[in-house]
Amino acid sequence: MATIEYFYAAHSIFAYLGSAKIQAAAKAAGRRLVHKPFNYQPVIETSGAGSTRNRSTAHRAYYFGREIERWAEWRNVPVMKGFPTHHWANMNLASGILIAAAEGGMDVDRLSHGFLQGHWCDDADLSNVNTLTQIISAANLDSQALLDAARTPEIKAVFQRNTDEAIERSVFGSPTYFIDGDMFYGQDRLELVERGLQTPFAGTWPRD
Repeated sequence: MATIEYFYAAHSIFAYLGSAKIQAAAKAAGRRLVHKPFNYQPVIETSGAGSTRNRSTAHRAYYFGREIERWAEWRNVPVMKGFPTHHWANMNLASGILIAAAEGGMDVDRLSHGFLQGHWCDDADLSNVNTLTQIISAANLDSQALLDAARTPEIKAVFQRNTDEAIERSVFGSPTYFIDGDMFYGQDRLELVERGLQTPFAGTWPRD
């Protein structure tokens, strides 16, 4: 089956806003989403964007305030007010769980959406084992097996490879989608993704 490569952070608001739509687009096109959770901070710092916490008050108010409100309304996606309480916690375990689910051939689409929705709708702490266990169980998956797998060197190595690959392929942030090598950055490009799944755009990426 043809694929869509899906680079994102397990706690990304814009990945959440586009989560249902990219899954629907992939299904409509007969493609499989290849989930590639990555370590967000080194990727955006390497891209030159810098830490989101160091941006101006005006930028943060617009990009992480008004933009979220508008896109949530446009996509009909419920979102809590403000940032989740534990948004700046270490999300590596959550990322590892998603990778383990994907490696095990499980329903990672559902699990990923559950993590994102839990974080941005219910203020779920994705660094907390009990919270992760509840979300995994709600997705009808084996929480203990996934938690154990996520802590293995093999899954941690995949997480690092995803991060290195994101940097190598000039990923700017989360989410980023690749269709047959053509990169689309941001959930606000999903309408272009849908068009690209039907008819590839002219030109190539990366540029020569």
